[in-house]
Amino acid sequence: MDNMAFEMFKLLNAGYCCTQVMVKMTLDEEGKENEDLIRASNGQCLGAGSTQKVCGVLTGGIAIFGLYAGKGKDTEYPKPEYSDMVDEFTEWFESSFESTECRDIIGVCTITDYATNQEYRLKCGDIMVKSYEKVQEILRDHDFEFGNRE
Repeated sequence: MDNMAFEMFKLLNAGYCCTQVMVKMTLDEEGKENEDLIRASNGQCLGAGSTQKVCGVLTGGIAIFGLYAGKGKDTEYPKPEYSDMVDEFTEWFESSFESTECRDIIGVCTITDYATNQEYRLKCGDIMVKSYEKVQEILRDHDFEFGNRE
């Protein structure tokens, strides 16, 4: 198991959901902490609000693009690349996993099922690894340096 997959595995075992893992790994890569952002990301667990709809890995990837190119204060606008990166990732995600919805990708489950059933976490882990790598690729393709937002 490579280092990235192992770090994701440790975070999942620590109780973070897919979205939180994606965001936390990005912050860790930058040597930053933001507990409020990690907490807010919890709302995307098991498909936006635990509804099994939009996959938390997808929303986690989109959140990473927001960290690099989104609007963060009154005097800013999203960078022009933001929409293109989101569209590219969403299209890749749907093509790769045949849906953008959690229920279609991993099947219907409850938070308890997800927390106790390794099968769900392994499937999500594989999706996270591939998606996290794709997010980094898309950022590079749009001239962003992953791990450095300065």
